[in-house]
Amino acid sequence: MSETCKKGGWLLPVLLLAAALTACGPSATGTPCPPTPECPECPPTPTCPPPPPEAEGVEVEVPFLGLWDGSGHADETAEAFTHWDADDPPEVPTDCAKCHSAPGYKDYLGIDGTEAGVVDNPAEIGTVVNCTVCHNEGTLTMTSVTFPSGIEATGLGDESTCYQCHQGRASTQDVNSAIEEAGVDADTVSEDLGFVNIHYYAAAASRLGTMVDGGYQYEGKSYDWKFAHVNEFDTCFECHDPHSLDVRAGSCSECHTDVGSVEDLRNVRLQGSTEDYDGDGDLAEGIYYEIQGLQETLLGAIETYASDVAGTAIVYDSASYPYFFVDTNENGEADEDEANFGNRYASWTPRLLKAAYNYQTSVKDPGNYSHGGDYHIQLLYDSIEDLDVGLVDGLTRDDAGHFDGSAEAFRHWDEDGEVPGACAKCHSATGLVTYLEDGTNVSEPISNGFQCRTCHDAVPGYSLPAVNQVAFPSGAQLSFGEEAPSNLCMECHQGRQSTDSVRDEIRALGVDTVSEDMGFVNVHYFAAGATVFGAEARGAYQYQGQSYVGQFAHVDGYDECIECHTAHGLTVRVRGCTGCHEGVASAEDLRSIRLTGTDFDGDGDAEEGIADEISTIHDALYAAIQAYAREVAGTPIVYSSASYPYFFIDTNGNGELDPDEANFGNRYVTWTPRLLKATYNYHYVAKDPGAYSHNPMYIIQVLQDSVGDLGSWATIDLASLTRPAGEQ
Repeated sequence: MSETCKKGGWLLPVLLLAAALTACGPSATGTPCPPTPECPECPPTPTCPPPPPEAEGVEVEVPFLGLWDGSGHADETAEAFTHWDADDPPEVPTDCAKCHSAPGYKDYLGIDGTEAGVVDNPAEIGTVVNCTVCHNEGTLTMTSVTFPSGIEATGLGDESTCYQCHQGRASTQDVNSAIEEAGVDADTVSEDLGFVNIHYYAAAASRLGTMVDGGYQYEGKSYDWKFAHVNEFDTCFECHDPHSLDVRAGSCSECHTDVGSVEDLRNVRLQGSTEDYDGDGDLAEGIYYEIQGLQETLLGAIETYASDVAGTAIVYDSASYPYFFVDTNENGEADEDEANFGNRYASWTPRLLKAAYNYQTSVKDPGNYSHGGDYHIQLLYDSIEDLDVGLVDGLTRDDAGHFDGSAEAFRHWDEDGEVPGACAKCHSATGLVTYLEDGTNVSEPISNGFQCRTCHDAVPGYSLPAVNQVAFPSGAQLSFGEEAPSNLCMECHQGRQSTDSVRDEIRALGVDTVSEDMGFVNVHYFAAGATVFGAEARGAYQYQGQSYVGQFAHVDGYDECIECHTAHGLTVRVRGCTGCHEGVASAEDLRSIRLTGTDFDGDGDAEEGIADEISTIHDALYAAIQAYAREVAGTPIVYSSASYPYFFIDTNGNGELDPDEANFGNRYVTWTPRLLKATYNYHYVAKDPGAYSHNPMYIIQVLQDSVGDLGSWATIDLASLTRPAGEQ
């Protein structure tokens, strides 16, 4: 019998017996009990299969292990991972563990169960940046990184993992805080000041520039934004192998044809880098060498300032903490007995601290020329200038206009987060591309000046998109010719207003009627294309009843934008002018050129350059504007070419722009139609500084007509003016 039956087989006979006894009375005849049924056989208990035999000689293959094993992230003997081995206790402290240990980074991410965004506990020694540091659930969803400045960079991809550690550990704000706590003026030594160290390899701070304030950014200065390379090589992983960390130099040769090795990258400079930044006269050297030249100049300035102002000679050693030491023998070199913590430099002034911080920031990112070369040039230049303004003679801080990422033309929207559609076509790297492809203006990402792809529809190859006609604000469709390259220039250099928009603003008001419904009409900047085409573009205000010259046709070979200006540096090709215009050796000499012997401004000088003829009439127009505003509109007016919206109330009536007057709250509001026309033309000419070359006769016509319309308020003898022929 089975075990189950042995334990429970008795129950059925007992129940049957009890039932029979209950049913039978005393006189009943007993009936025999039925036979007890047999229990079924239980199935046999299954047995577990034996474990598989151990695999012998089988190795697990870890992807990219060989690449990683030879990288700095895997070097367990490096100072970056062994620095704390001899400490008591031997552990990586919380302020270092995030980037110098595997458990510390996981602690920071919070994937170990601790609070995210902070390292809660010291980390054990003996770890490196292994696979699990970068490959975990925390990094998979990371899209933002907070930098030492407190600024958060958002919208990131996989590069966010790199940014967490390659961001440095200090910023503009840290330097300013140290100076504020010391409470001394710029050139006073304070024992409360110590060197502020950005730390090593702050590549992300270099690349993001003024987005995150990694370098020391001087008050009142503007700096480059994120350096944007071509689309396919615009993140850490696209330029560096993520496991070996090697630079993918082979991929650079597609655009930079002379690059065959990492070392060759030092010779690269972009077409937009047209300036001699370090002042050595070499415009062909790579940006690496431009930065190196500025570093040498800055270190020399630091040494001179330290001796002459701080009163203690200083010397730098990039390999010894805290890097700046007392030059005890004043030989200008870091001797073995000087480069030690006990001899650290302690005679800091705020001015010296700022410069030393920027020098260290530049030196400690050996790839600065690729990560954000323009940003480093600006930091170094400003530091040199702050120590000794005379040293910047011959140096250059910023790129030419289209590539000047620090310019207001590109930095105006930093706080907004994007460039609005009304501005993006000409003030972002991608706006013109969108407009040419889709025929529309939409908001675009903030950019650091133009990129190759802004004007070129193929990179490499550098072909230009075919633009046959350009629509101007007046509605005119104009062209230099089918697919002429200069048509592309006119997409932006056309202004934003015209005769037509001024007339729309004036409506049917009396010419001398003040109206609060009117506001200044701003043509915007550098409307050179509209000037060149004159009456056809109607860029300036053209008075009714007057005729105006059309396109200014220069000699063949010099009658388009890129025939007279370099395409990238935007400089005037002065050499080409010397064949016809004797005595022209510089751009300034172009102002002396004139094509006719007519005295247009009535000053009796028929030999002065046409630029001076225009300048005289321009000045006369301003004087007439001020007289009219005071006597007719009833409110004195003053102009500032650098402050929007340019015309302000002259609150003290002194005829000059005072610092407290050039602000939006003090903008001029007492407009009449006559005043609006005249100020529009005055501003139009002021904002096209090359108007005397672009179309001088057109400019003389609109200025003379503006002065003439103000008539009795003009301080110039109108009868002495000679108006150019009406049409050309």
